Amino acid sequence: MTGLAVDDAAWGSAWRGRSPGDKLLLCAGLVGCALLLPAWPGSVLVGLAAVALALGPARVPARTFGRAVRWPLAFIAVGALTAVVAVGDGGVGWAPDAADRAGSLVGRAVAGSAAVLLLATTTPMSDLLPALRRLGVPAAVVEVAGVTYRLVFVLLESLGTIREAQAARMGWASPRRCYRSAGVLAAAVLTRSWDRARRMQDGLAGRGMETGLRVLPDALPSSRPFVALALVLPAGITALTLVAR
Repeated sequence: MTGLAVDDAAWGSAWRGRSPGDKLLLCAGLVGCALLLPAWPGSVLVGLAAVALALGPARVPARTFGRAVRWPLAFIAVGALTAVVAVGDGGVGWAPDAADRAGSLVGRAVAGSAAVLLLATTTPMSDLLPALRRLGVPAAVVEVAGVTYRLVFVLLESLGTIREAQAARMGWASPRRCYRSAGVLAAAVLTRSWDRARRMQDGLAGRGMETGLRVLPDALPSSRPFVALALVLPAGITALTLVAR
């Protein structure tokens, strides 16, 4: 599954041993460029830089990165379609400057998504959560993110187990059976995940767990050359964009 592949890529990345704060600085700079600079050529430069860093120095598998970006692209396509369609007295039609609006939206969204995926495929969640806590992100937000991350694996495990049992009973042999099995699968995964989450909460409460789920991060030192890259790269993209404009 894509979620597991991204997590595996983060653990196996060549940037695994780098400080998560350094990688946050780099990716935040790229996202900021994607949001603030003109779509052309700013977003194109941000997207190319993010992909080049992921597939090059970070050594993220190209197949994993490509599969991970598919779902954001689907949402971006839907968003671009709704942005260029106008509904008025004359019915449904194209909005003014539809091509420019769609190009700007798609360019910024794709570039920002590539920058976020660069962080996701190079930084495990066990490194990212303590870094966010040290940066001053509210503890409740970090706690919710950590619990959600753990429950995702509970959901995926339940999904795989139930689907294998259905396939063994020929539950996906015909369109009618597929329709019924999909409904049963969704209901079973929801109830099982809810039950596992409740049991985890009860177990933590029984152990007096009142301060959240703590993660012991590895002591990853900051790298001055990497910090310099994190500062110079967005500045260079900004300069190139302003010159091109």
